[in-house]
Amino acid sequence: MQIKILGCSGGIGGELRTTSMLIDHDILVDAGTGVGDLSMAQLLSIDHIFVTHSHLDHIASIPLLLDTVMGFRTEPITVHANKETLATLRTHIFNWKVWPDFNKIPDEINPFLRYHEIDLGETVTLNGRHFTAVPANHVVPAVGYQIDSGLNSLVFTGDTTECDALWDKVNQIANLKYLIIETAFSNGELELAKLSKHLCPSMLINELGKLDANRFKQPVAVYITHLKPGEGEMIMQEIADSKLSLKIQALNHQQIFNI
Repeated sequence: MQIKILGCSGGIGGELRTTSMLIDHDILVDAGTGVGDLSMAQLLSIDHIFVTHSHLDHIASIPLLLDTVMGFRTEPITVHANKETLATLRTHIFNWKVWPDFNKIPDEINPFLRYHEIDLGETVTLNGRHFTAVPANHVVPAVGYQIDSGLNSLVFTGDTTECDALWDKVNQIANLKYLIIETAFSNGELELAKLSKHLCPSMLINELGKLDANRFKQPVAVYITHLKPGEGEMIMQEIADSKLSLKIQALNHQQIFNI
């Protein structure tokens, strides 16, 4: 299974793209502005989108993707998310005011957009690829995802702050190879991080202390996502200053993982 990072920034500008991952050729995990870099042929191949939560930087491309490909394919696109996120999409995005309701186009029996509610801990399997919703703690109801090929797993936390339930789950994943976790703010913005339920380096270090490295069959590589524009170097330096034994790197646009 190949995972390509289409976007991993906390903002836009220049080469910065917001959160999205392309799984093989047909699945997205989140659909931020990075989806816009895909070719028409690549867009036409997307069948499923797993959404962590309803914030704009994670869903911005869903409406445009649907509108772009609708006339060129007959099969619907399925959006997988928790109940609250789906309700937000229905009420505030696909409502005919912000964007057409593709859940009723061309009609309610055969819609182009299908919603699939995914519960915490539930696994969706698509051609041998397993997507499990894992706990997250954000200002809106949110999840992360364990992406499991059967050989290895990658965990993407989505947006989160301190969350003991996440680590309880992560420490049970024996085949974990990669962990992608957010750190949106620098230590100087600790109060803002707490208010917005994101992480800063000092909070990240405490959270990574809950990772039980002895439970995994291989060393886990940690990648930092959602860095705010202009603060990436400072945040990564503050993380490096902690001198954690884990291998920690900044996630990069267009980076590829094979699991």
